[in-house]
Amino acid sequence: MNLLVVEDEAILAMTLCDHLEAEGYRVVGIANNGLKAIDLFQHNQVDLLLCDITIKGEFDGIETARRINAIRNVPVIYLTAYSDAETVSRAKQTFPAAYLTKPYDIMNLRLAIEIALNNGNRSAQTSPSAPVPAVESMVSAREMILKSGQHIFIRQGYQFVKINLSDIHVLVAEDIYTTFLTATKKYSLRMPLTTVLDKLDYPKIVRVHRSHAVNTLLVDTFDENEIRIAERLVPLGRHYKEQFLQSLHQSN
Repeated sequence: MNLLVVEDEAILAMTLCDHLEAEGYRVVGIANNGLKAIDLFQHNQVDLLLCDITIKGEFDGIETARRINAIRNVPVIYLTAYSDAETVSRAKQTFPAAYLTKPYDIMNLRLAIEIALNNGNRSAQTSPSAPVPAVESMVSAREMILKSGQHIFIRQGYQFVKINLSDIHVLVAEDIYTTFLTATKKYSLRMPLTTVLDKLDYPKIVRVHRSHAVNTLLVDTFDENEIRIAERLVPLGRHYKEQFLQSLHQSN
């Protein structure tokens, strides 16, 4: 899913983008004012607008959202420090999908985005002219991992990204999400770690903790409590040590 972020605090905007990309979304741009936001919207495919209300420029986030929706309807989530009655009343006139106050909680934001996109997709499905993403016509929406030989394709929004199994350093589980960490990138899927490991079916990637799995071919050092791969330290659970050691032995 492609998201457009409208936020005039640079550090907050970058942190927000990091969180969104870790969740598997694609940020097509960051705008600190309304005019730039409209320009980015017109030149990119945007599925959802994350918008602060107090921003730089001649009009605020609410007016920015109104002008963007005049071009094409898109779900809007407001992220703002203001919750006074007047601001909320003005925001309601643009029919936002959600109104979240800062500092935001990533779990609440993730839930708001999923609901907004789901409702937006349902509305689009009722329109005969609504385009169907190519990937939806190829595979079921539930198929998040496709394996082909020694590499996989994992679903990120409307596309699948290729990852060589040997390039995966660590898998990290958080709630119902699993994050794939390579040397330079990370991808997140809404899928438990156990399910991911079953789908990978790659003996060199083994579980070493209830929330971590590692590629034993890439282990640099380890001791009784943790494993190091490159610059990453991973906990080693006592219930997983035997499986880890067996995999190391088989790797040699």
